[in-house]
Amino acid sequence: MTSRAGAPGNHPRQSRPSVLHSPPVSRRRRVAILAACTVAMLVAQIDSTGVNLALPSVARDLRATTGELQWIVDSYLLVLASLLMFSGALADRAGRRRVFVSGLLIFGLGSALCSISINPLMLIAMRALQAIGGSMLAPVALSIITNTFTDPRERAQAIGVWGAVVGVGMALGPIVGGALVDAVDWRAVFWINLPVLAVTVPAVLAVVPESRARAHRGADAPGQLLAVLTLAALSLAIIEGGETSFTAPGILTSFAVALLAGAAFIGTERRANDPMIELRFFRSAPFSLATLMALALFIAYAGFMFVATLYLQDARGLGPLRAGLLTLPMALSSACAAPVSGWLVGRTGARTPMLAGAASLTVGSILLLTLLGPTSPLTLFVIAGMCVGASMGLINTPISNTAVSAMPPERAGVAGATASTSRQVGQALGVAVLGACLNAGIGAGEPFTTAARCGWWIMLACGAGLCVMAVACETVRAQRSARRARESW
Repeated sequence: MTSRAGAPGNHPRQSRPSVLHSPPVSRRRRVAILAACTVAMLVAQIDSTGVNLALPSVARDLRATTGELQWIVDSYLLVLASLLMFSGALADRAGRRRVFVSGLLIFGLGSALCSISINPLMLIAMRALQAIGGSMLAPVALSIITNTFTDPRERAQAIGVWGAVVGVGMALGPIVGGALVDAVDWRAVFWINLPVLAVTVPAVLAVVPESRARAHRGADAPGQLLAVLTLAALSLAIIEGGETSFTAPGILTSFAVALLAGAAFIGTERRANDPMIELRFFRSAPFSLATLMALALFIAYAGFMFVATLYLQDARGLGPLRAGLLTLPMALSSACAAPVSGWLVGRTGARTPMLAGAASLTVGSILLLTLLGPTSPLTLFVIAGMCVGASMGLINTPISNTAVSAMPPERAGVAGATASTSRQVGQALGVAVLGACLNAGIGAGEPFTTAARCGWWIMLACGAGLCVMAVACETVRAQRSARRARESW
């Protein structure tokens, strides 16, 4: 039998020693490195969540359809999901600081071009350019922090700060985005990135030392291309099907392309020396279930955010700032639930917070289904949003813990990156699916809240599925499969 890359007797490309390693740095400089990385991530996170509040204004200014609004969000998410693992591998090979700075510059260029877009197509394309830069930020920043803080306790504290800043960005994004749209224009959501990046790039160059991995993975170009084709074709079929008909020849062709590209992707990954996604991970039931849970959770969360933004501004006639403030409790409930989830994982295992999060999402979905109408008290929307946010905070940590724990320590990084990719794919599908349901209902002449009900049913199904998977993750049979998968490496 032919040995796999990395097995004894093999001599894969990634085993070459690095020519450059990160030297020891002082505590003051370590803090400066952490600050530079977290500020960069804060800008990207605010932009990512703030754009949702600008969508109704974009629709009016550029005369964008609901399908085009979906693409404005999904073009970013799809490119990001497809390139996350590639960017991490590229940073290990080419140098983390170099790739991180390149990501910041590309993100800034994309932001500037987004702000001068003259039609929806240009904005969609420039959002994709933004995502190329964005894919070089989160995984590379985390890698820089991990390699800078070598003491385990300091590293845990630094990663905790980094994670907290990401959460702050989620909370600030809707408020900052809403305030900018209210005070200036939707284009200001992209302008705000430029002065911050103008300060951040020189700071990164000044304080972050260059480093490369001692051993790095090769690039899986065929896998990358097939992943992009699969996700793009699937999203095209879902989004455009919601605007026209799911039985139209072009839509059926897109579904067929997605199916064939997906099959080719699996075949390519089986044969690749350095696959984009290691398929052997999925022999572990806990890992497979954690990946599916990430997908379901983010389908519900991102789909809700997309529809909720349109509901508050289009159906209820609220201004962008007030709409942003009404989504703040959801972000805060997520931020408050996350540390509780981490404590529960340490005390009782992953099942308890997973079940609590699934129950919270289910309750929020039922509230939306049964009580939300065109004149419902906005307090109801806030409560339902808090339930959705709490589900995110409660489930996200045990998903990561389950995915990483199911693999041997030397594969933990790749396992975590695979779970992160699943989250991004879930976000893209959530916007596509719930947006398509809304679009189809509105196209059939239904009022907004009636058209949105199909999406709430999908969220309820995600909640129920999460309950089942949370229980299945810790069964004896699942744990046995995880042990077999760890022992096979």
